[in-house]
Amino acid sequence: MRERLDRDARFAVANGIASRQRLGLGDAVSLVVGVVIGAGIFETAPLVFASVESPSLALLCWVLGGVLTLAGACCYAELASAYPHAGGDYVYLSRAFGPCVGFFFAWSALVLILTASIGMMAYVFADYAAAVFSFGERTSALVAAGVVIFLTALNVASVSLGKATQNVLTLLKVAGLIAIMLAGFSSGAPAPAASLAAASETQTASFGFAMILVLYTYGGWNDAAFVAAEVRDKRRHVARALLIGTSVVALVYLLVNAAFLAGLGFERVRQSRAVAADLLEVSFGSLGRTGISVLVMISALGAANAVIFTGSRLNASLGRDYAGLAPLGRWHARWGSPFWALLTQGSLTVLLVALAGLGAGRALVEGAVAALGIAPTPWASRGGFDTLLRCSAPVFWFFFLMTGLSVFVLRVRDRTLERPFRVPLFPLTPIVFCATSAWMLFSSLEYAGWLALLSAPFLLLGIPFYFTRRQSPPATLPAPTTASPH
Repeated sequence: MRERLDRDARFAVANGIASRQRLGLGDAVSLVVGVVIGAGIFETAPLVFASVESPSLALLCWVLGGVLTLAGACCYAELASAYPHAGGDYVYLSRAFGPCVGFFFAWSALVLILTASIGMMAYVFADYAAAVFSFGERTSALVAAGVVIFLTALNVASVSLGKATQNVLTLLKVAGLIAIMLAGFSSGAPAPAASLAAASETQTASFGFAMILVLYTYGGWNDAAFVAAEVRDKRRHVARALLIGTSVVALVYLLVNAAFLAGLGFERVRQSRAVAADLLEVSFGSLGRTGISVLVMISALGAANAVIFTGSRLNASLGRDYAGLAPLGRWHARWGSPFWALLTQGSLTVLLVALAGLGAGRALVEGAVAALGIAPTPWASRGGFDTLLRCSAPVFWFFFLMTGLSVFVLRVRDRTLERPFRVPLFPLTPIVFCATSAWMLFSSLEYAGWLALLSAPFLLLGIPFYFTRRQSPPATLPAPTTASPH
């Protein structure tokens, strides 16, 4: 074991990883908040209110979503404090279930999960930019690709520039959300809904569907674990960042939804197609709509940048452990960033953006689907955003479930390993997290339908690379410090 740990240390020194612990607790919290608070809150809030029968029940959904997310954060906090390596889930799954499971998590993140997430946020930016500058759908795809290229270049240039960009974008989006809260709570009595009867006839109450939307909106907080190796005092700060970040997000979401209720009223929120724009229009007129479009663009940029930053670290871990993907593990000597991991991730994201948003890309996908004997369905109105979500969500929730189960496995396998943070109320907390992930897996499969099959080719392409695995890859090793079992 000591020999293997020495090998891990030599790899870190050779690649300059030991000198790159540049992220403080505030930077890590910024990543959590930046990834989670994208554009989802503006899209899902009206749907959540429309899916329940009362405003108190809607707010309960957001509180419950925060509690379930915090349960997951506790599980990840224990894992991150015990295994503070770059790669997050990749490290935990490899250690708990073997290198095959860990590899296919990291591979799916590279070719589908994280790249689709970056692409979706880039499309959100482009869609709202189109509303401000009035350009067409084809231009939206080009703008989305340009966003990916620009943010990737920033992160290639230096770690400091990437984290500074993230911190600024997170501060701007939080400031915008505070403005929404102030507008809602200071707007006085809400205006009555235009057509209460019509709304009542078209909406079907479903607490389960509301929770699906809420948990999707909370998604992404776990990405902070990918950068564990670059966080100062990583055994404590990563765990703290997960817990503080998810708590901040839960509080912000609850207050923003309460502001929507205070400013517009329950029925008007249920009927709204652009709830934040409607709220700001009450206080600021037409300028409010433009302002909210800019806020959503900033939020989307912040989320995309955070995933680019964290995802590249996961990809670098994969390159370290598999000879066929070795370039991904190389860090640029001058810029101090995982150059090839960022370049590969950005290129694959641009490819997904093109497949989902350009006519030629859509024709290629439709031809592949038709070859399987499946009649393709109409494309989503948002230029492929919905398609990317449907393809990637089931894979994401499957591996989320597996990571939750790894808490139990590693408690047994590495019972003597020091855990600076331990999941409270064990085993109840991880059971709640695993049950939530299993339910979301089932729900996402039902939501995706046949589109879930489109993820299979991306995952199968990883099989040849798996067989280039190096012996005893360091990412799967536990930390050297041990303690007596509790």
